[in-house]
Amino acid sequence: MGGGERAVSRREWLRYATSATAAAFLAGCGEQLLAPLEDPDAGHLVARPGEAIFAPALGISEIRLGGARDGLRFVPSTYRAGEALPLLVTLHGYGGNAYGGLQRYLDFAESARVVLLSPDSRSDTWDRGFGGFGADSRFIDNALSETFLRCSIDRLRVGICGFSDGASYALSLGRTNGDLFSQLMAFSPGYMAPNVDRGKPKVFVSHGTRDSVLSFERTKSVFVPRLRDAGYQTTFREFDGTHQIPADVFAEALTWLRAQWGVPPT
Repeated sequence: MGGGERAVSRREWLRYATSATAAAFLAGCGEQLLAPLEDPDAGHLVARPGEAIFAPALGISEIRLGGARDGLRFVPSTYRAGEALPLLVTLHGYGGNAYGGLQRYLDFAESARVVLLSPDSRSDTWDRGFGGFGADSRFIDNALSETFLRCSIDRLRVGICGFSDGASYALSLGRTNGDLFSQLMAFSPGYMAPNVDRGKPKVFVSHGTRDSVLSFERTKSVFVPRLRDAGYQTTFREFDGTHQIPADVFAEALTWLRAQWGVPPT
């Protein structure tokens, strides 16, 4: 289960193109084009860690909430009832699925003793890119509630991360729910559109300087400065590469996350 994300092929680029074009348009004025929604509670998640009353399945298991696309959860083999572990929500990119969002984190989660939650988007990609929070944020809220009933989770160590469209959604939903998420990791995002800023989670962002799918310059010149100006402690890692997560960048992000959570390196 390696940490690196391979480069996107020409065929795969075409799959990204519709979403990437939309994301570039929506991000044309940074956060201004995707304005805050009329409802200040839109996208606000209400699920919170509490007492787990059911035993979770160890390893990878399906989240079954009645949809054709639901998601996956991973619980490390060393999980013990009553011991609160960190939780990381992992979001796939455009056209992806829950396993694609989960698989690169499996070795880390087993060794660092982290619970993973990887939802499927309701359609090809996440709802905020189409204008508002809706079915995706509601599903994530329900999946979190179900996870909190099964797993003991440390409420101070809940993070969200993603690649590409998943990174955009992690920044957007994560900032909207900074009262839940304490860390955000965004690998090659295309937009950043929170509804309401809550809390001040710490942020790790990476982007390749030769990315032809989603704009490196927008991340470097718009997203990162806006995060820092708004008071978010932000680590930015640029690299010489395309639309991908190189192994060394991924390892750096996980080292950063371990430090945030007080999890010793292996």
